[in-house]
Amino acid sequence: MRKKGLFRVFLGVLMAMLLITGCSSSKGSSGEEKSEKKELKVGFAIKTQDSPYFVSLVEAVEKYAEAEGWKVTVLDANGDTSKEAENMETFIAQGMDLIFLDSVEPDAAVPSINKAEEAGIGVINLDSGVGEGAKDVTTVYSDNKQNGRLVGLTYAKKMGEAEIKSIILSGAKGNVAGTERRTGLFAGIIEGKTGVSEEEAWKQAEAFDKELLSKGKATHAEAKFTVAGQGWGSWTEEEGLTASEDLITANPDLTTVLGENDQMLFGAMTALDNASIDGVDIVAAADGAKAAYDLIKEGKYFATGENSPSKVAQLGVKIAKEILVDGKDMWSYDDVTLTEPAAVTKDNVDKFYEYGF
Repeated sequence: MRKKGLFRVFLGVLMAMLLITGCSSSKGSSGEEKSEKKELKVGFAIKTQDSPYFVSLVEAVEKYAEAEGWKVTVLDANGDTSKEAENMETFIAQGMDLIFLDSVEPDAAVPSINKAEEAGIGVINLDSGVGEGAKDVTTVYSDNKQNGRLVGLTYAKKMGEAEIKSIILSGAKGNVAGTERRTGLFAGIIEGKTGVSEEEAWKQAEAFDKELLSKGKATHAEAKFTVAGQGWGSWTEEEGLTASEDLITANPDLTTVLGENDQMLFGAMTALDNASIDGVDIVAAADGAKAAYDLIKEGKYFATGENSPSKVAQLGVKIAKEILVDGKDMWSYDDVTLTEPAAVTKDNVDKFYEYGF
């Protein structure tokens, strides 16, 4: 009896020890998994924060990335390519898991992107494309070409057979997004006013743009469409005002001021007011500032293409999550990933208002 009793006691102690060990092992395993879970770090090298669009883009990236539990670091180049390269070097040295980049100048950004790739860090471009040879994941931005084209088509319909005499405000020479936007505008106007195919309109728009860049002005006789001058406004309202003043003074009979973003056109509106010129249509290839949407509602601004920083940031973070969390191959993406294009006018502005900046 005593031996059986001792055996039962021994067996009970043994089972208790096994149970405790099993529980400890389970807790330990769970604890190890938790401790091994890495906090993801992403950097955002932004070209500038001197306009509402870029401020909103930064805020949106922070919002969507931090919602995933990621640590976000933002470094501002203040429009300086050397500072941008320094910021990229900093992110590489910090061992970021991924870098978002809105580059100052397309070609200047390529070496920094390729250094990041050599370090095993993917780079997703937001808002602006980069030059040839960049080993980036993809470029996420609004469909600049189709935004411009849709706005151009809408404006051509409004003008009908009437002549368009315009000036255009452009952001920066060589900027990919700017070139796409204004060429899109030209294509839409030419297509809408002449009835040629979209493919043919693009060809004619590219020729029109080349003429504009080489001569400072361009005319499409069949479309009754002239750009009498081009000003470079650095994407800002202040520079847009400066760039448009002399052009407006030299062309008091303008029907239209075209632009590659809203901010520069706000400057042009001030210049028109200062010159006491009324009745000029304000037409932006793309942007989507709420201030522009308000003016569209009032009938003081014809149209703008939707370039929502919120939608660009959301799509960029979605791609980053697919790579960093879901394990998708970063080299499986197309060179360019686009948001849905739209021409925002008085007829549909309420639909897009919440996505403005």
